[in-house]
Amino acid sequence: MLEPVPEIAPVSPAPDEEARAGLFVSDEELPRAERGTPAIQAVERAATILGAFSVGRPRLSLNELTARLGTSKATAHRYTKALRSVNLLRYDEREALYSLGPQVLTLSAAARAGLPIITIAGPYMEELVREAGETVVLSVWDGDTAVVVRVDDNTDRTVRISVRTGARLSMSRSAQGRVFCAFLAEDEVPGLASLLRRNPGLRQELTAIQENGICVNTPADNGVRTIAAPVFQDAQIVATMGIVGTTAAVADETGSPAARSLLRVSRSLTQELGSVGPVTRGI
Repeated sequence: MLEPVPEIAPVSPAPDEEARAGLFVSDEELPRAERGTPAIQAVERAATILGAFSVGRPRLSLNELTARLGTSKATAHRYTKALRSVNLLRYDEREALYSLGPQVLTLSAAARAGLPIITIAGPYMEELVREAGETVVLSVWDGDTAVVVRVDDNTDRTVRISVRTGARLSMSRSAQGRVFCAFLAEDEVPGLASLLRRNPGLRQELTAIQENGICVNTPADNGVRTIAAPVFQDAQIVATMGIVGTTAAVADETGSPAARSLLRVSRSLTQELGSVGPVTRGI
């Protein structure tokens, strides 16, 4: 964890990086506004660099990061070196591109663990495991897609499906992703507007999810089927709850016993969060 400091200290770049980036600028040559950076600005700049990466753009050049920061290239390079030193960034020397480092995964896991809904949803997920007899997962939206934040397994089954906490699911092909697409505002889902124009069938399915409050992942991949339902707070979707099992165990019907149990439990969790359901909108 980075402690607040007056400034992220300059780190001398490796010769090959200096030559590639043209960074032959001393601190004395930097503009006065870029010297003696206060701690709050250092934190804001570091956050700006980390926030520049996305699923669609996981690798960025120094020029791109410099443009995002709005500083000199030397200043941007100084910050990237500091972030690399604590494993928040990694650098591919061959392609001269940056990407998020492994420490981000640790912080991401800690952030997910601190989400209140994970604790609140626990008893409801356990209840659903007992009723459905299958693996139950809880996912939240990370700005780009659905991310699994909690998994409860039925340990009594001889064969059960294992889902990894932290797994990022397909925005348009997973049941959880489609539920988010159905209930989030279109501009909150990157690329959704374009995808809907190219795929009228997806638009129809999202409308059906809004009407039924549930999504069955069809066709199933590798013999696995998922059904998912939304969880709301203050009339906004905050999570999806899903049942994951084999195609033999989980029926491909929105009215199956497992689907009815999922709807009832997810709605009970929504009520626990002080909500009654979504704000109605068209797809």
